[in-house]
Amino acid sequence: MDQFVIKGGRRLCGKLTVKGSKNAALPLMAAALLTDRPVLLRDVADLADIGNMVRLLAELGCKVERTNASSSDAAGGMMLIHAEDESQSHARYDIVRTMRASICALGPMLARRGFARVSMPGGCAIGDRPVDLHLRGLEALGADITLHQGDIVARVPGGKGGRLKGNRVFLGGPFGSTVLGTANVMSAATLAEGQTIIECAACEPEVVDLANMLNAMGARIRGAGSPRVVIDGVEGLSGVDHRVIPDRIEAGTYMCAAAITNGDITLENCPVDALMAAITVLNQVGVHVDVGADCSQHPMRCTARVTCSRLLRPVELTTQPHPGFPTDLQAQFMALLTLADGNSMITERIYPERFGHVPELGRMGARIMRQGPTAVVTGVRKLIGAPVMASDLRASAALVVAGLAAEGTTIVNRVYHLDRGYEVMEERLRSLGAEIERVSEAKSPASAAEPATV
Repeated sequence: MDQFVIKGGRRLCGKLTVKGSKNAALPLMAAALLTDRPVLLRDVADLADIGNMVRLLAELGCKVERTNASSSDAAGGMMLIHAEDESQSHARYDIVRTMRASICALGPMLARRGFARVSMPGGCAIGDRPVDLHLRGLEALGADITLHQGDIVARVPGGKGGRLKGNRVFLGGPFGSTVLGTANVMSAATLAEGQTIIECAACEPEVVDLANMLNAMGARIRGAGSPRVVIDGVEGLSGVDHRVIPDRIEAGTYMCAAAITNGDITLENCPVDALMAAITVLNQVGVHVDVGADCSQHPMRCTARVTCSRLLRPVELTTQPHPGFPTDLQAQFMALLTLADGNSMITERIYPERFGHVPELGRMGARIMRQGPTAVVTGVRKLIGAPVMASDLRASAALVVAGLAAEGTTIVNRVYHLDRGYEVMEERLRSLGAEIERVSEAKSPASAAEPATV
């Protein structure tokens, strides 16, 4: 099992190109099941989750050809997906358990093939994330859904020759709308008979990207990016050539890395328009994000320079559905705020149990007190390197961010979590001046840090 060994205290400086979004690419890949024509995706990052989706699509009768980027700093590679065999409709547990986004195959398969069997999904351990809204939405479109031996079994009345029926669908849940549920129902509704109206739809940019691609394939979707999405069903969809939007979470993570090291980095292909809540908080902390002249014309693909004041100020932030502060940046911002001058308050409204990084940051000298969905972060003068254990994808990123600023050596275990969402993170950080190395567990240093007093 690989680890990251980080020697902290180096100021990050340089330039990076933001990769294509993982959270956008996975539903886009699943949407290729809606047509028997080739789907070409550009700027697809080389990630573990992407590889798992490729394996899943191959089992579902798709031919997938990948061309990775020639440089680790390029935005991403290309992927050609062609659903050639539509007789395969079982997404097995062995693949689905590794990645929650596998559930995105359910709606497209059901709409196109009339039948889908998908194992209940896995993914990061960040709290309960049920799929009941997905199933309720597909049932509203006329699907017959049962559970059998841990699998979701969905059928369209009439089988492959039948069609789902347009309907009004409400996708609000106790913690807001569901992003993957919106993607699933919206994708299925493109081939349904009549009109579908999704109320309380997710407004995330990844949903907008999916709608844009589906419309380019011949779908009739309007309102994506708002809580009310209207889909007029069509009889069939064509192929498409589509560029994946940049990854707003990757961009936000490197912004935090620049800030915590008092660095100066320039992000190209940066989705500033999708990061307004995070950038606003960064400004309050004392981090400067200066956007280039290209931002007015291309707000989702512009240049942003990130610099930082020497004094970090405390803030209060609450995670919310988009356009609010993203839950996927909560852990990285917590790492940054451990060095702020005062008390910060972070409230998690999306996944109230998403605090696996708190005790690990505590091992590095951070002072964090959690009460339910809220954590109070009391800034300290410095962090101390230590061996830490990643619990999920974004917690892993937070520990790396903290390790970049910590005194001494930090060893981050279980970096396979990071490989799910960040392409060659250690190489990209080294290009900015970080001292970070990927090693196997057997070769890791015997001790992560010299004894120190916090």
